[in-house]
Amino acid sequence: MKTARTIVVGITGGIAAYKAVSIVRAFVLNGDSVHVIATEAALRFVGKPTLEAISRNPVHTDLYEGVSEVRHVTIGQGADLIVIAPATANSIAKLAAGLADDLLGNTILASTAPLVIAPAMHTEMWNNPATVANVTVLRSRGITIVGPGVGRLTGTDSGAGRMEEPETIVAVSLAVLDRQASAGEGAASAVPDLAGRRVLISAGGTREALDPVRFLGNRSSGKQGVALAQAALARGATVTLVAANLEVPVPTSITTVLVSSALEMHEAMSLAAAAADVIIMAAAVADYRPKTVQRGKIKKEDVGDTLSLELVKNPDILAGLSAARAPGQLIIGFAAETETDAEQLLALGRAKIVRKGCDYLVVNRVGHASGSTVGFGTERNAVTVLDRHGDIVNEASGSKMSVANCILDLIG
Repeated sequence: MKTARTIVVGITGGIAAYKAVSIVRAFVLNGDSVHVIATEAALRFVGKPTLEAISRNPVHTDLYEGVSEVRHVTIGQGADLIVIAPATANSIAKLAAGLADDLLGNTILASTAPLVIAPAMHTEMWNNPATVANVTVLRSRGITIVGPGVGRLTGTDSGAGRMEEPETIVAVSLAVLDRQASAGEGAASAVPDLAGRRVLISAGGTREALDPVRFLGNRSSGKQGVALAQAALARGATVTLVAANLEVPVPTSITTVLVSSALEMHEAMSLAAAAADVIIMAAAVADYRPKTVQRGKIKKEDVGDTLSLELVKNPDILAGLSAARAPGQLIIGFAAETETDAEQLLALGRAKIVRKGCDYLVVNRVGHASGSTVGFGTERNAVTVLDRHGDIVNEASGSKMSVANCILDLIG
């Protein structure tokens, strides 16, 4: 049975406070014990009864409540994770200065739990030199900062400063928790282990056009690649995602390059590779594409009972990236195979890593039969990781986020 983890959600006084309700609900549905600390300003935007109903716990606001139980200390001591969403410019400044003039500030100072913050403010406030300096201080202390995104703000304004979407904040927060658990209690360093690293990831499935409406594609949803991007972001990396036809959202704080075909992905990955310290090729790329793309829709009345297609081979993106790698660059590939025999699956992986020339190969079984899908499109995954010698260096199964963290552990 899963042990409930204690998550403290701090809500400060910004219009995005209403989104915190969805964050609290997501943690509760995940089986976590959630305690909300709202500032007085936050309660001007969202009501205490709503937060108490969703969290299933009393909402704390006053520093001088529960003095006999030393509540301003005990909440922080019992937390496995603290998430502040939204984090206003004022709350970020107070965090950077170590101020504790309210219950939330005291709770943070009294806790050794990881801290995740989701900034939300107007663009001018986010770009102000004081905020920029404060955010730099927080990052240097190992605090995970999610966003902000770029988009519509209060009123008619639009720009950087929009709070990341709740599902992204929750996903990154859970990645931080999973990382903490895998590292062991007290093992987390002051600075996230991928801080300063530039990680390039491909995700999704390419589509090769037959005509203006039809294409050859595959069943990849991009969930594993996006989980890798979210986990790398949570661990401090600067992430670029080359995304092909995803079925899941991507955090706006991740630089995303949208592509569709294998040729488009080849071009995008080749251009971005030079600036990357780590490349993870998680996308499902078509091996072949139609030699000719019809300018108009193919009509069965014109073709008849059978349709013949001539296909030509696409570039091998992973092998090309491996051959042209920069000194010190780490490259991780994926091998999606339908082989059901475990030994044969490994044999396919060992042969593939020789051909591809990458440092590690993540081997996973995929398939679709009798309405059941393995690997593609699911919420869970099971992988075996081989090194360039064909030796097994890691095995992982579980949620795609937990698998992502196991893969990222390869980055030294």
